[in-house]
Amino acid sequence: MATLFGFEIKRKDEQELKSFVEKDLDDGALTVNSGGIAGGAYGTFLDIEGTAKTEGEIITKYRQMEMHPEVSRAIDDIVNDAIVVSDTDKVVELNLDDTKLSDNIKKRVVEEFEEALRLLDFSNRGYETFQRFYVDGRLKYHAIIDEKNPKLGIKELRYIDPRKLRKIREITKTKDNNADATLVQTKNEYYIFNDKTFATKSSSVSTTDTTKGIRIAKDSIIEVTSGVVNETNTLVLSHLNKAIKPLNQLRMLEDAAVIYRLARAPERRIFYIDVGNLPKLKAEQYLRDMMTKHKNRLVYDAATGDIRDDRKHMTMLEDFWMPRRNGEKGTEITTLPGGANLGEMDDVLYFQKNLYKALNVPITRMESETGFSLGRSNEISRDEVKFSKFIRRLRARFSMLFDEILEKQLVLKNVMTIEEWKEIKNKIRYDFQEDNHFEELKEQEILTQRLQTLQAINDYVGVYYSKKWVRKNILQQTDEDIEEIDEDIQEEQDTNPELEDTPPPPPQPTPVKIVK
Repeated sequence: MATLFGFEIKRKDEQELKSFVEKDLDDGALTVNSGGIAGGAYGTFLDIEGTAKTEGEIITKYRQMEMHPEVSRAIDDIVNDAIVVSDTDKVVELNLDDTKLSDNIKKRVVEEFEEALRLLDFSNRGYETFQRFYVDGRLKYHAIIDEKNPKLGIKELRYIDPRKLRKIREITKTKDNNADATLVQTKNEYYIFNDKTFATKSSSVSTTDTTKGIRIAKDSIIEVTSGVVNETNTLVLSHLNKAIKPLNQLRMLEDAAVIYRLARAPERRIFYIDVGNLPKLKAEQYLRDMMTKHKNRLVYDAATGDIRDDRKHMTMLEDFWMPRRNGEKGTEITTLPGGANLGEMDDVLYFQKNLYKALNVPITRMESETGFSLGRSNEISRDEVKFSKFIRRLRARFSMLFDEILEKQLVLKNVMTIEEWKEIKNKIRYDFQEDNHFEELKEQEILTQRLQTLQAINDYVGVYYSKKWVRKNILQQTDEDIEEIDEDIQEEQDTNPELEDTPPPPPQPTPVKIVK
C-alpha cells in the first residue's frame, strides 16, 4: 500500500471470515484473482443492445440522455424534490438523537459535518452534486490532505470524472479440502486513474488494460454509487438505465412521424403522357421535353429581390411523369392525395408514457395540460406517493457521501476510532428539508382523524379504556412524549392557574320521541 498514491488510514488487522462466495458489493469493482487456484485477471462489462461495452460508454450515454427534453424535465423534478434550498433553513442537518455520544463528541461531529458541507460547497452546488449522482449513478472525489500534518483532516475534495477512475479488488481463492469447497477472500483494494478514460472496445479486460494509470489508495477516494448493478454484478448502473430502450423507441417513432408527414403531406400530380409509337429513346426524350415545358417555376430570391425561373427535376415530393403507348388512354393528369392520418399521434403518446414510467416521475407532472392542485391528501394519486418514497430512497443512498467524508474527518482528527465510527454509523440520520406539500397534508389529516377518534371515545374513558391506553393507542404518544407533555402542562398551570384543566361537560342525553 505504501507504493500507492494517496493516504491510508491504518486499521487493526482483522481476519476476514472465510466463505465460498464473494461479497455482494454494489461498487462495480473489477475483480482480479491474485492467487490461489487460478491466476490471471478477468472482467465483464455491460453490453446494452450492442452499444455500450465499458463503464465510460454507459456514463456518456446517460449524459446524452440528459439532453433529451422529456428526460431533462424528469431529472429536474427529481432533483428539485430531493434538494430543497431555503433562505432560512439548512438544506440538510445531522441528527444524532439515536446515538449515545457525549455532548462534547456530538458537538465535534456536528462541526465536522458542517466542514464536510463546506468542502462540498453544498449550499451553492447541492443541485449539481445530486444531479451528477442521479445521472451518472456514482460520485467520486479525491480527498486531499496535508501529508505532513494529517490531523488537520481533509483540506479539499476534488471531483473526479467517474469515466477515468476504476476500482480494483484483488481476491484469493483457496481450496478447503475438509469442506470440499473453494474459499474466497479479499486480499487488496485500490483504484486506477487513467486520464484517457477506460474505453476499451472489447467485452473482456486484460491485466494490462486495468493496470494502466496511477494506482491510488482506497482511503484517498470518496465514492458513492446508486446501488443499482447489472445482472452479473460487475457494473454500476444509473436509475436512467431502464429508460434507455423507451427513449430510443420514442426517438425513432418521432423521427418516423416527421418523415411520414413530410413525404405524405403535400398533394402531387401524376402526368400520363401519350408517346404513341415512338421508339424508346425518342419516347424518353419527348417525356423529358414535356417535363421541362411544364416544370417552369418562378422563384423569389429574398437576397436580391429578383424573380427567376428555377427549373428543377422531379423529386419524391413533386409530380410524377408516366409514359403511355397507343391502345391505352391518352394524355391524362390526376392527383395523388396526401396522407389521411397525419394527426394521429397515439403511438407516440404510448411510448412517451412508457418513458415517463421508466423515469419514475408521475405522468401528471410531465403533462403540461395538467394543472397543479393542492388538494386533500386522499385526492393525491398513488404515483405521487410512490414518487415521494423514491425520493427518500435516493436521499438515503446519497447520504452515504456524508458518511464517507465524516468517517475520514473524524478518524484523521482523532475524534474517534474506526471501530467507534462503525458502532454509531447506522444510528446517524440526515434530515433533508422537505418541500412536499403532501407530507404536510398527510400529517394534518392523521392528527385530525386521531382527534375525531378521541372525541368519539371520550365518554368511555375511565369505564372501558384508561387515559394511558388512549394516549398510547389513539394519540400514538410514546412514554417520552407523555412525560414531556405532562411536564409542559404542569408548568403552564403553575404559571397561569386560570388555565387549569377543567373536565369536559357531560354528554347530553338524546331526547326520546314516543310514537303513539
